[in-house]
Amino acid sequence: MLEQTNSQADITALMAEIGRRARTAARPLAIAGTEQKNAALSAMADAISARRKQILDANAKDVEAALAGGMAASFVDRLKLDDSRIDAIVSGIRAIAGLPDPVGDVIAAWERPNGLKIERVRTPLGVIGVIYESRPNVTADAGALCLKSGNAVILRGGSDSFHSSRAIHACLAEGLENAGLPADAIQMIPVSDRAAVGELLTGLGGTVDVIVPRGGKSLVARVQTDARVPVFAHLEGLCHVYVDKSADPAMARAIVVNAKMRRTGICGSAETLLLDTAMDRTLAAEILADLTAAGCEVHGDNAVMALLPEATLATEEDWRTEYLDAVIAARFVDGIDGAISHIAQWSSNHTEAVIAEDAGVVERFFAEVDSAILLHNASTQFADGGEFGMGAEIGIATGKMHARGPVGVEQLTSFKYRVHGTGQIRS
Repeated sequence: MLEQTNSQADITALMAEIGRRARTAARPLAIAGTEQKNAALSAMADAISARRKQILDANAKDVEAALAGGMAASFVDRLKLDDSRIDAIVSGIRAIAGLPDPVGDVIAAWERPNGLKIERVRTPLGVIGVIYESRPNVTADAGALCLKSGNAVILRGGSDSFHSSRAIHACLAEGLENAGLPADAIQMIPVSDRAAVGELLTGLGGTVDVIVPRGGKSLVARVQTDARVPVFAHLEGLCHVYVDKSADPAMARAIVVNAKMRRTGICGSAETLLLDTAMDRTLAAEILADLTAAGCEVHGDNAVMALLPEATLATEEDWRTEYLDAVIAARFVDGIDGAISHIAQWSSNHTEAVIAEDAGVVERFFAEVDSAILLHNASTQFADGGEFGMGAEIGIATGKMHARGPVGVEQLTSFKYRVHGTGQIRS
């Protein structure tokens, strides 16, 4: 397929054809058996492992271009592949193959007084459009998850990861063909022109059933504004960690540093640290010092600056900023009430963590904080479908309809009702 087109008309025609082929491929995929889908996934994993040199060579081109363009280190980290990350991609696909097949699963069943037997059964959504930015691993995650859930998918990776994603996609197509499934079940848009995204957001003449964006705030905001089909999305990952006065000191210190610094460029990275005004100030100072020692810049309120003079005075903008870098905003709050109030005002409803031994504090945090993922005494970096046992995820949905939290195979299904009768007619 072409990598460049010459006009809007060319792109419109290209995208319409991709949509038609995806819809055609979705039909046999929806009725494919578990063994056939798993065979395709296994072949995909084998192909990626076998072609790792080609994938790494392609990735090197993307990384070189990113560095030449002055991209931030956190961006390059999201983009870069190495042997361990290739291994993780392969393991993720194999884990998805090992998951129960959601298609055909009977969610609920009951019998009416008139003898009608009713079942609610999982079915594929149909055709899913996935729009993402710099992470080439999303190509494999999204393709594998959509296949397992019986959906065809149209992938639109970022121009920054163009070569890497194309190399991975070739392995996915090979896996489909080896298992006797249509290669068009997983398609990658072959042009980097942004007009292609606009066409995808229209739904391509009714051939696309849902859009899943995975990327920065501007990308997701555009998708949510312009899409004419349903969207599973989160606008940003403005994640909070609250350290209560009852927190175990060693646990609090370890969790806070991990939540922020393990990987700063992922959506589950902590962006705001909330400290209980009643907590031991020595522990608070140690937590702040730990962050600084790990290379994190701290933007804090006056109470934080009293404990960490090298901190920068926080402004209101810090409470609404997803840094995706080695920067964290920190402030003291009046216990669980203050933490809940701050999170309600500033959170993007993605992921929040409470570090506490007081069961009452944890109960209130879980009951009153309205985010997709809540953790107790654990790092926000666990906000990940793979860590949830889903094999992988397409993204974290922060809306309240259908899918919420990690979007895995079950979230990529809808349902239908099957009603069994014995000749009943309605009076």
